[in-house]
Amino acid sequence: MPTLPERPTLKDFQKYVEELELERGFSDQDILTKCLLLGEEVGELFKAVRKSEKIKLDSNSDKKYIGEELTDIIIYLCAIANRCNINLEEEFRAKEEINKKRIWI
Repeated sequence: MPTLPERPTLKDFQKYVEELELERGFSDQDILTKCLLLGEEVGELFKAVRKSEKIKLDSNSDKKYIGEELTDIIIYLCAIANRCNINLEEEFRAKEEINKKRIWI
């Protein structure tokens, strides 16, 4: 069973997701499948936000929690990045350097 260090980096999360996918039998899913699953999780996040904000929901719908849905999204983001050989931590830092130079109005 994979484990995360006490203070994980994004690289640690990516390695963890790689190991959990192997353990759970998901490593053969392609990038399109992962993108579709990510889209489903984003929809579940929106439903959890609706619930949190007390916006009317179908009473028969599953009860979702924002934290759980955000976690699912991180897992799928890491899985997609792994399939594309992208180091999310490096990309995050590089993108923030670009954002720091932008003028936000």
